Amino acid sequence: MNLFYQPGISNGIHYLDPDESRHCSKVLRKKTGDVIQVTDGIGNLYQVMLTESKIDTCSFKIESTQQEAKRSYNIHIAIAPTKNPDRTEWFVEKAIEIGVDEISFLLCDNSERAALKTDRLQKLAISAMKQSLRYTLTKINHMVLLKDFVISPHDSSKFIAYVDQTNPDHLLRQASPKASYVVLIGPEGDFSKKELELAMAHDYKRVSLGTNRLRTETAGLAACHILNLINS
Repeated sequence: MNLFYQPGISNGIHYLDPDESRHCSKVLRKKTGDVIQVTDGIGNLYQVMLTESKIDTCSFKIESTQQEAKRSYNIHIAIAPTKNPDRTEWFVEKAIEIGVDEISFLLCDNSERAALKTDRLQKLAISAMKQSLRYTLTKINHMVLLKDFVISPHDSSKFIAYVDQTNPDHLLRQASPKASYVVLIGPEGDFSKKELELAMAHDYKRVSLGTNRLRTETAGLAACHILNLINS
């Protein structure tokens, strides 16, 4: 199944944007009268019939609608972006394919990147949502200071992944199923001791992701995968 994205469909926007239209009409060669699937990114799948198929605009009428089954858990990964933007993009794409509901970016004491443009990440999120045939778009947040993120309220089970070979508390054993989670993932130099203490003072539990030392993007993906496995 090829999935298309139109966030305004419930507000009467019954056509694809130029990029989606080009892919539909030119790449997939869909014609007037063909049936395609469109999501609004908030959990709804629409089966629609094309009423016009042009390279810049594909119009349609809705035939039927179905809702995505709601998950019994929610995963929010807050991660320091990597120095190489390709690795951050890789994380976003793969985490969405595995299943993540929200991604935030943190500016930490040891961060390698102090600024981040999220426009491209948003496009990657849409592409990954369609690739994995999900109907809910992952929320991508702008970068914030770790301090500001930690002190803000989160009605979730809160964890901070910290490189510590003596820490036996693996995320797999500390997280309970059917819950909301927020996991902090630090930069290559890890969180500073001050940041760790601040997080723990705000009820973040220090956890391990295993005995191996992981790159930032690998750690984020591992946390995402572990939480999905707990709920599988």
